[in-house]
Amino acid sequence: MVSLAGVGTAYPPGCTQQELWDGFFATHYSGVQRALAQRIFRNSGVTTRHAAINPLLEDASRWPTSRRMQRYLTEALPLGKAALAEALTAAALDPDDVGLFAVCSCTGYATPGPDILLARDLGMSPSTQRVFIGHMGCYAALPGLGVVSDFVTARDRPAVLLCVELTSLHVQPPAADAEQIVSHALFADAAAAVVVLPEPRSGDDYAVIEIASATDVTASDQMTWDVTDLGFRMGLSARVPDVLSAHVAKLVDEMLERHGLLRSDVDGWAVHPGGPRILDVVERELDLPPDALATSRAVLAEHGNCSSPTVLMILDEMRRRSEPPRTVMMLAFGPGLTLYATLLQR
Repeated sequence: MVSLAGVGTAYPPGCTQQELWDGFFATHYSGVQRALAQRIFRNSGVTTRHAAINPLLEDASRWPTSRRMQRYLTEALPLGKAALAEALTAAALDPDDVGLFAVCSCTGYATPGPDILLARDLGMSPSTQRVFIGHMGCYAALPGLGVVSDFVTARDRPAVLLCVELTSLHVQPPAADAEQIVSHALFADAAAAVVVLPEPRSGDDYAVIEIASATDVTASDQMTWDVTDLGFRMGLSARVPDVLSAHVAKLVDEMLERHGLLRSDVDGWAVHPGGPRILDVVERELDLPPDALATSRAVLAEHGNCSSPTVLMILDEMRRRSEPPRTVMMLAFGPGLTLYATLLQR
């Protein structure tokens, strides 16, 4: 059974939510927009964030998409390299031994892309296979984990998954649009990498038990990520939590039942913090104890919503505990509207 043997994370410089509001967004918005934005920022659940393109230093809201894409590689490569190096070291794996290198990212595109350039810079073998998974959004880490896990199962060789997102590239011009304000209040930059091996090397490794998904295509318009002349623009309906509430319990319970488990057997809930309301809905629908999502809320507060790396960041925090959880349920959500679940066991 394949296992997660090493996780690495990396962040650009950070600043507080209050500094971002006072130094940029309080003047970015005006009039009624400012009052709404201030309320959204205050209730975001975020206290600090990280940004490769810090709006306190440079305003990218009027940059054309071409300029944003040129900056993407400049910022993504060192961030991704740091996360990968940490994960490979933790797994005691030489880059030359990587059989498949997969990269998830929805915030930038370039050819040659980060998969090619990072494989070169880290010294992976010329025969290392690569795959780039783009535009899947916040849940991409879990289908990405499915891709690398299937490769490891089929080929009996190690694989590495990297999620790297630079949402700060896509700050938008001010508009009376609550969806954009919510995006500006929540999203941040990060990279997270995980090494997957054909078998556990220690009792601390997590075996990948199952990965499953559910997509409600009737809600496909409720979460979007559109390429525009001024970067990528988020569409985020206020109805998203309601869609999740209709599906999350069924997805989780059916997966657990297939393995003879109950919700009470799960002692680690790594839930993507799309926002405070998302976490509240998951907690309610799964009838979780009050502290079950404490790590997800802490990651949201400390780092913001970093899109695809976030669920791996939560797992990394759990792994660092003096007593890591034995059974972990990872949940992430994104366009589709899609729910992904992954069951891990030490």
